[in-house]
Amino acid sequence: MLIIQFLIFVVSLFVVVKSADYFTESAERIGIALGLSPFIVGAIILSIGTSLPELVTSIAAVLQKHSEIVVADVVGSNTTNILLVLGASLLFSKSEILKHNAAIVDLPILIFSAFFVYFAFLGGSFGVIEGIFSLAALFIYVLYAINSKKIEIEEESKKISLKDPIILILSLIFLDLGSKYTIKSVIEISKGLSIATDVIAATVIAFGTSLPELIVSITAARKGKLEIAIGNVIGSNIFNALGVLGFSSLVGVLKVDRSTSVYGFAFMIASSIILGFVVQNRKLSKWVGAIFILLYLFFIYKMFI
Repeated sequence: MLIIQFLIFVVSLFVVVKSADYFTESAERIGIALGLSPFIVGAIILSIGTSLPELVTSIAAVLQKHSEIVVADVVGSNTTNILLVLGASLLFSKSEILKHNAAIVDLPILIFSAFFVYFAFLGGSFGVIEGIFSLAALFIYVLYAINSKKIEIEEESKKISLKDPIILILSLIFLDLGSKYTIKSVIEISKGLSIATDVIAATVIAFGTSLPELIVSITAARKGKLEIAIGNVIGSNIFNALGVLGFSSLVGVLKVDRSTSVYGFAFMIASSIILGFVVQNRKLSKWVGAIFILLYLFFIYKMFI
């Protein structure tokens, strides 16, 4: 029954999001205990950790021969991260002036990743060669991030406990299980409602897998740490475009559906460019956040009509 599949979807997606949350927290504690700098723990582990739902659901989709869900989820998540996550963060933000100039390296890489995904799929598929190139580009960005000082997260030194590695392993197991049932339920729901799976992936799944970014970013913005929120969104989007698609392509060739190629790519590229213009002067306001959210609602509307 459709109701049962919907309940399975809600529960499994909740498991994915919460598992990613526990994984991020335990990995953060382990990283600090091992002597990693707060920046590396926050900028690298935080952004990659909050993108784990996209990664695990994408790999599960490829293994189940529904690679169109991967592309739709990445495109939808990146658009959601900028328009909804960052938009909501700006509405809750206590700080409007950015200290770090993200326009020098971070935003160009973000915009490059958006265009790279678009051009890579002009031929209709995304294979191993494209995947290796994207992973290499991601590796270069991570090296840059590790050697920069663009984000600082205040954190007291912690001691590693036995429960942290256990939580880390268990969260990965539940991530795998939750992702498999999320994809299966989405396929059944889309069939029952006669809605294309890529539309569901670009909207419903994208929103669900972006919840970690949304929670982390709003929390940071309310504490007056808007740069953490922006860094999380930019880092997550770069990891989605280069890492999620890159790793998924190693499992199987990725295909793209019509709605994603027509509307999804356009919104992802446009939102990335708009973010570049907005962040360039380092001054952000609640009005910008409101406009972002309105654009997100327009994105949802276009994906469903």
